[in-house]
Amino acid sequence: MLYFITSFLVATLVTLWVVHSASLHGHLSADGDLSGPQKFHAKAVPRIGGVGMFAGLLVVAGLVWWRGSDHAHLGLMLLLCGLPAFAAGLIEDFTKKVSPGKRLLATAVSAVLAFWLIDARITNTDIPGLDFLVATTIGALLATVLVVAGVANAVNIIDGFNGLSSMCVCLMLLAFAYVAHQVGDVELTLWSLAGVGAVLGFFVWNFPAGMIFLGDGGAYFLGFMVAEIGILLIARHPEVSPLFALMVCSYPVFETLFSIYRRRFIRATPPGLPDGIHLHSLIYRRLMRWTVGARDARAMTRRNSMTAPYLWMLCIFSLAPAVLFWDSTPMMALCMVLFGLVYVGLYWRIVRFRTPRWMHAKRELVSRVAEIDKGRSSGNPK
Repeated sequence: MLYFITSFLVATLVTLWVVHSASLHGHLSADGDLSGPQKFHAKAVPRIGGVGMFAGLLVVAGLVWWRGSDHAHLGLMLLLCGLPAFAAGLIEDFTKKVSPGKRLLATAVSAVLAFWLIDARITNTDIPGLDFLVATTIGALLATVLVVAGVANAVNIIDGFNGLSSMCVCLMLLAFAYVAHQVGDVELTLWSLAGVGAVLGFFVWNFPAGMIFLGDGGAYFLGFMVAEIGILLIARHPEVSPLFALMVCSYPVFETLFSIYRRRFIRATPPGLPDGIHLHSLIYRRLMRWTVGARDARAMTRRNSMTAPYLWMLCIFSLAPAVLFWDSTPMMALCMVLFGLVYVGLYWRIVRFRTPRWMHAKRELVSRVAEIDKGRSSGNPK
């Protein structure tokens, strides 16, 4: 628990400092663009949440090294290798001048570093034809870079609402920690838990109040961490299905692939352009945006935050079978197909104004809570 508690406390305190010192750096770090298709906040908010998480993991790595544990090497190498991805995203958070292509390139550099320094490489996929490719060093390198950059970009794409991507990453890391524990890999278990602690240290200030945002630095670094831990788990333990890590990341990865398909073939627009009809955006617009209650900034922020739990449940829908069948590639493949069908079905029902009843039931509960809260604030509790 030392890894988890230390990373949580450090990340919590550093993030709190970032929030309270916003007057000093807000002119650079704050997200003041309130007009974009995925902008739902009411005022400028710091978007450098990755600083606290990186600091939390760095302190843990230093503490473990000081105690003389062999586990310090992996943590330090993960931070060193992830530095290009984190730095590129953080520079974008401050300057708003780093293009998505350059951020992906920096993430690819991080993947290459991890490939050579800690042997985080994909050499087996259980996919006919692809295994022949990854059996070569060049093929393994290309596959590894593509997966790491893709997962990092996917985590960034689902970073649309308070608590959404951070809690999903927490759940993914917990799934990795569970399976790592099952196969007796103490090192990966501990660093997965350290990652959970660091993310939760950010989460408490991000959800539901939205006092700080993850930013590109935080999103790309978390995506890198998730991808690398998943790759290392599969590379170290042949008994773990090569599709396990992909199943764990099903929600953000499928969101990305579906968005590319939707933009390229349905809307005929460049896949790299941001838009406002991701699944999480649709849930907000069709369910939460017009929920009854006050229209002040605080109430609107609360309703925006209530979008995230819908997607947490979708994420859990992919994680549950992953931890149940982590050693079975056929079951992983079947569950991935099932997840894709559920996702597409849910998306098209919402986009056609045929939202499932259970989602409306949750919205009605939120509406009722909002009414009660409004009555209390006006001195007339119901």
